[in-house]
Amino acid sequence: MTKEDLLLLFLVIPILLIQSIYLFIDARKNGHQYWFWGIWGLIQCPFPIIFYLLFAKKIWRKLKAGERES
Repeated sequence: MTKEDLLLLFLVIPILLIQSIYLFIDARKNGHQYWFWGIWGLIQCPFPIIFYLLFAKKIWRKLKAGERES
């Protein structure tokens, strides 16, 4: 393993862990399938968080509702 690979590994691991922990806690708080979101967050980045915000949290609906109120 080269020095660059090792540096990249130390950069990617915290990103995946932080993403996974956030998805797990937020999905659990909001009644979604928290184990699914947590495990998927450990596997790759950034698609799990994008899909979670769009489809589980439905932020696009909240944004539309906010535009109508103003």
